[in-house]
Amino acid sequence: MAENNQGRKMSYEEAGRKGGEKTKNKHGKKHFSEIGKNDNNHSN
Repeated sequence: MAENNQGRKMSYEEAGRKGGEKTKNKHGKKHFSEIGKNDNNHSN
């Protein structure tokens, strides 16, 4: 597990949130809406 800024182990929830924020900052909100549209096209 990765460590957070306080030097303690980061939970999967914290890691996911941190990764999502980094992706949003890098690609913008539109990126997530495009992912959602693509995901709906692959549903059974």
